[in-house]
Amino acid sequence: MLLATVLALGAVAALGGAAIPASAQGGVNFVLDSVLRVNPEEETVTVPVYRGTFAGSQVHYIVTESSNKEDAERRKVNYTPKLANALGTRAVQKVTRANGVVDFSGTVRFASTRSLRAGSDGTPPGTTPPPSEGDANYSPLITTGNGTVLNASQVANTSGVHDSLVSLDLGKPPAGFPNAAGEVTLGTFGGFYDGSDLLYLHMDGSSLDIATIEGSTFAPNLNSAPGLGSNDRETSARSAIIPIENGIEPRNDPERQGLQSFLANQGDPLNVTQTFPGKGGDRYSPVWDVHILRWTEEAIAAGERRRLDDDSEVVDEFEEGNLVSTGTGPPNPSLGGIRANNAISNCPIVLVLPSVNPGQRGAPQENR
Repeated sequence: MLLATVLALGAVAALGGAAIPASAQGGVNFVLDSVLRVNPEEETVTVPVYRGTFAGSQVHYIVTESSNKEDAERRKVNYTPKLANALGTRAVQKVTRANGVVDFSGTVRFASTRSLRAGSDGTPPGTTPPPSEGDANYSPLITTGNGTVLNASQVANTSGVHDSLVSLDLGKPPAGFPNAAGEVTLGTFGGFYDGSDLLYLHMDGSSLDIATIEGSTFAPNLNSAPGLGSNDRETSARSAIIPIENGIEPRNDPERQGLQSFLANQGDPLNVTQTFPGKGGDRYSPVWDVHILRWTEEAIAAGERRRLDDDSEVVDEFEEGNLVSTGTGPPNPSLGGIRANNAISNCPIVLVLPSVNPGQRGAPQENR
């Protein structure tokens, strides 16, 4: 198969999307310092990829977060101490490391095709082939038992590649990243934090619906991470992400947002995140606790529906009664009582973009 040839020869596997030139321009804040290049218009980022093993076969993975500050600085990834709160649960996969190579106890069966179809009202998705799925031991969160937790999603193995993978280049490891095997380019989603435009990866989901919608790996073990409906830095491994189910359509409306719009191929869902790397007193976590909200028919009829780009705006609209929870989990006190949906989406934040509409985000840039 093509992937086996790529892994054997270290060539570039171009699986879709545009090539990323090396031209560099200002305006992008690279939050994840290991990002090598970004194409804002195509919403793709290039990061180092690492070689591991599972049952004697090659696995390739990325690293985006570490719970240890010194380790995060050395790897040039997001420092996320809350990940350590998941130690001792099934959300953290136990691995071993020898000569810089990680041997995983769990892996992924990558789907060869994916077809997403909206339901009659735009959500939930219609019948689809199952997405890529982790085995009984798989989680993107890993530890060797040294007290540090890494967010290390697998992106390729002998079964195939991650749904968001655009290209895999094993020909030349990037400088400054020890043990890296090469580079991988991945698709992202646009979203918001505190009014700023973000790009974030979509790597793993703990529910079948979330994984199918996002094109991520179905990883049910993630839902064992503590902190459902909580953003507590001492006890929770989670922070909230807030999708709007029925925001404004269509594509060209400047107020467009929502899962129904996304399922209609009108653009990214434009979810709102509760926290951000390096801000909020170390409360950031890519282990996003999903809190889906829906505009009420009364709010829509009154013209209250609009694009929301900050969690405080979301809470205000919820407290006004214009938005209602779709979740049945515990009310989240840090979000005014919005209920959790009992699902996790592993979506590391990688950069902040200039505040412009998608499709007008400028030229490709290099993080050097």
